[in-house]
Amino acid sequence: MNNEVWFRPLVWMDYRLAVLFTVIIPIILLIWAFVEKAETIQRLLMIYWRVSSLLAITLYLTIGGFGVSFISGLMARILIPISLWFWVDLNDEIEYQPSGPLKLLFTSWRWATSVYCILGALAFIPFLVCAFSGSAIATPYCHVWFEAPLLFKDYFHANSKPGFLGFLGIVGLIIYVLYLTYFVLVKLGKQGRSATPQ
Repeated sequence: MNNEVWFRPLVWMDYRLAVLFTVIIPIILLIWAFVEKAETIQRLLMIYWRVSSLLAITLYLTIGGFGVSFISGLMARILIPISLWFWVDLNDEIEYQPSGPLKLLFTSWRWATSVYCILGALAFIPFLVCAFSGSAIATPYCHVWFEAPLLFKDYFHANSKPGFLGFLGIVGLIIYVLYLTYFVLVKLGKQGRSATPQ
C-alpha cells in the first residue's frame, strides 16, 4: 500500500540524517569534550541532550501509533536549534575559545544541525494533518512516517507490544512538558539567556 508514496525515500533519508546529526555526532562530540576537558562545549551538549530527548519520546509515540508524535516531532525540530544558540554566555565562551579540531567540528555540527532541523520543520508542516485526523493517520501519506520507528522496534524491542512502548512515550512526553513548562515559567525568568544559574 505504501508503495504509492513518492516521497518515501526522502522520509527514510530524513531518519538517517536524524541519526547522524542528532545522535552519532553529538555523542562523539560529548566524549571528545570530556577528554579535552572543554567544559563550555560539555555544558551546551548536555543542554542539547536534555532538549533533544523529545526526539526519543517522539520515536516511542510513533511506535505506539499516536498522532501526537507528529506534533512532538515538529516541536523537537524547533527546540533543538533554539537550545544550541539561546545561551549568550556559552556562545561567548565558545567564540573566544582557541581554535582547534574540536571547536571546528562542534561549530560545524551546530550550524549543520540547526539548518537540518529548520528545513526539516518546514518540510514537516504539511504532515501535521496526521496529528489531527484519525482517518488521515491510516493513509499511506501519514503511515510512511511509522515505517522506520517500527523497524527500530523490531530490532531493539522485538518482544514488546507497540501499545506499551507508546505508553512509555506518553509518560515521557508528560514529564518533558512539565519540565519545559517549569523552565519557561520559573527558571527562564530568573536566569534569562544565561546557562549559569544566578
